[in-house]
Amino acid sequence: MSLREIVKWPDPRLSTPCDPVEEITDAIRTQAEDMLETMYAAPGRGLAAPQIGVMNRVFVTDVSWKEGTPDPQVFINPDILEASETVAEADEGCLSIPGITTRVTRPDRVHLVWTSLEGARVSQVFTGFAAACVQHELDHLNGIVTLDRLSSEARVEAERAYTA
Repeated sequence: MSLREIVKWPDPRLSTPCDPVEEITDAIRTQAEDMLETMYAAPGRGLAAPQIGVMNRVFVTDVSWKEGTPDPQVFINPDILEASETVAEADEGCLSIPGITTRVTRPDRVHLVWTSLEGARVSQVFTGFAAACVQHELDHLNGIVTLDRLSSEARVEAERAYTA
């Protein structure tokens, strides 16, 4: 395992949709291990492949480790099957846009499917903070950062506050 450098906005890789993972190889397993190590060291709760300069559809999360209960998850080729009509608004930080938080509105419940490192298709419903986290990381795989979710005025203000 090794720490990877986190790509900072406005690097164009953060605005580029990622390619699907065709096969789960040792390289993908090593990438996932490196991503978890990098996420914990940052310290964050999620990290997507383009944030380390790898343009494939992989992200990792651990929404509870800061409270003392580690629960790392690796998501390969994730997709949202269903999103609630009810939404929640919350401040989100991003390891690729350090030093600022942005107020983002997202569905408060999502049903996500993905492939595990073992090659199994997994399905889970996420709510609350976990729902926001998986949506944030999935956005990265689609070339979207939190700034893209803001109104024009809020984006200008956030960009002004951001210093790379």
